[in-house]
Amino acid sequence: MTAVVRVASAGLAFLLMTACTAPAPPRGESGTAAGTVCAPPTGAPGKKSATTIDVVEQAYFCVLGNHYKGATLDARSLLTAGFAALTRELHRAGRDLPEARFPALTGDRKADWAAFETVYRRITGQVPDLRDRLGVVTLEAIVAALDDEHASWAHDVEQPPDHHDGDGYGLGLEANVNASQAAGDLDAAVPPLFVIAVRAGAAKAAGLRPGDVIESINGSAPFIDRRATPAIRALYPRYPEARPVELTLLRPRSGRRWSVTLQPGLFQQDLSDLRVVRSKLLDDDIAHVRATGLPPDSADRTARAISRLRKGRTLSGVVLDLRGAGAGSATEATRLLSAFVHGAVTAYHCTADDACQSLRTDDTVALLGLPLVVIVDRGCASACEHFAAAVKDLRAGPLVGARTAGLVSGPVRKYLLADNTVLSLPTRYHLGPNREVVDRIGVPPDHDVPLTPEDAAAGRDPALARALTLLHE
Repeated sequence: MTAVVRVASAGLAFLLMTACTAPAPPRGESGTAAGTVCAPPTGAPGKKSATTIDVVEQAYFCVLGNHYKGATLDARSLLTAGFAALTRELHRAGRDLPEARFPALTGDRKADWAAFETVYRRITGQVPDLRDRLGVVTLEAIVAALDDEHASWAHDVEQPPDHHDGDGYGLGLEANVNASQAAGDLDAAVPPLFVIAVRAGAAKAAGLRPGDVIESINGSAPFIDRRATPAIRALYPRYPEARPVELTLLRPRSGRRWSVTLQPGLFQQDLSDLRVVRSKLLDDDIAHVRATGLPPDSADRTARAISRLRKGRTLSGVVLDLRGAGAGSATEATRLLSAFVHGAVTAYHCTADDACQSLRTDDTVALLGLPLVVIVDRGCASACEHFAAAVKDLRAGPLVGARTAGLVSGPVRKYLLADNTVLSLPTRYHLGPNREVVDRIGVPPDHDVPLTPEDAAAGRDPALARALTLLHE
């Protein structure tokens, strides 16, 4: 199993590991030490080895040579972040050292690395039992210093002993502030915090229901002055986190208020939740297609699903439901849009010096010739936002729901490091068809339709209801 060190959001691990790859070759950093140049993996990585200072060096120069901001980046920011993480880990282990002082840097990338490495080796030589851990936290911090949600470092982590493919881990609930927001984008969260789905595990066993308002988490308020607090992150523990989570809940329909303690653990997910594309007929003439991501073949699967629903009847339109679609590729976003629009630019991918390459519709994809409404939310990220921005800019149909995540940095390329871990870096940055920035901003809906606790409790879906209304107008 792999974990992804994310810059903005832990909930987007799958997104980052499956994001589209760019064709540009790796550049490395000319004149670096032998063995530090990174290259794309040619197969599955072997068993992970120690994350040594040589691996950290390789990652440092790989970032500078391949991230789209690498040519203009002040590399001192990466080294500062890495050294800060190293000293925090020393302090956490009760092993701080008087020699753990940051060296003077000049702005010369190679000279600054040499100064950093000298101090690093002096420190780790005195705490050899911490050497591998210090390498891990240093490299994690260097990647995080890019402040780019598509930059990631994947490395081996422990799995639950009884884990099987398809199992989930956690409390078994989903709130209106999703895991991605909780991990990184809390500023976009709005109160109240409430349950929107109970999957399995501890939440189901404790009798939680959609619509239950979460008033406190481990004794802390989820919102203070309408601003989300880090307490919300406890709703989405990741293995091996096993601390019980105490919730105070309010059930608005009955006025019941109570507390419950949930123990994180493994749970078996409903197989239907794992399907990427699901479809059904609504109101006898509307195709409702729910896609949880845009991985390879999802555009064709969506087209086939609509064709099956269309067989023997006349459809009035398509509701494409992309809520929570947090993974995929630019190719699939473009192919999906091509079923509704031809002869158009869907996005631009640009270098740091603003040289942009246009992505155009694939006009070999057959047009469906049906009116379209797209439902989005804060869980719509990356390729989903590529699609949503293009739908909006090209007027292919209205967007309904909530603003998207604002997590569409750019296409990712993977690089294998010497310890058999994988570094993923965006080699270009993304712009919408009108050359607008979507990353960190998101795509606003044409019809803002928030979900309330009352809606969740009653099983109502106001965004879907609005979408159907628009198609029937």
